[in-house]
Amino acid sequence: MNAHRGFSLIELIVGIVILGVLMAMAVPRFSDWLRNARIRTSAEAIQNGLQLARAEAVRRNATVRFQLVSTIDDTCALDTAGPHWVVSMDNPASQCAAVPSDTTAPRIIQVRNRAEGSQQTLVAAGQSAFVFNGLGRLTPVPAANVAIDVSSTTGGTCVAGGGSVRCLRVLVSVGGQIRMCDPALPAGDAQAC
Repeated sequence: MNAHRGFSLIELIVGIVILGVLMAMAVPRFSDWLRNARIRTSAEAIQNGLQLARAEAVRRNATVRFQLVSTIDDTCALDTAGPHWVVSMDNPASQCAAVPSDTTAPRIIQVRNRAEGSQQTLVAAGQSAFVFNGLGRLTPVPAANVAIDVSSTTGGTCVAGGGSVRCLRVLVSVGGQIRMCDPALPAGDAQAC
């Protein structure tokens, strides 16, 4: 007896149809997952930059600035929607391309380009500059906590607005504490805003 092994044309077509249906169901979820990952990366980068500025201010016992900027070249300007950020001792406006240095103005400590993992995200901050003093507190002291909201530029509505994208918020308290939270979570949840 000679048995033929393999798939018939019908079996192959049925397999391809099933695979196509599974892919059609998975693509929207995968797109949301990508958007959520980009938003989290951007929010974590902003949170880390703020924490770096605060830690450097305490370590140096001097004022250190975290600033959202429009670009990271010498045409940079403060921008509450700035996708890039700079941690420095002095105001880096129009000097964001300067080499990090402890002696040469604007005494840049670190620069982060949006292209480093935060593309296709939208930043909306309550203010563009956060200045920490030697005690790790904001100066001048704001009237209330300052929020930096991070969402997606590639579509999708935030969960708080009834959509499927998990938008995040970085909060800087009046005392200088920095935390990331989710505005869509109910009050009482540890990760809620």
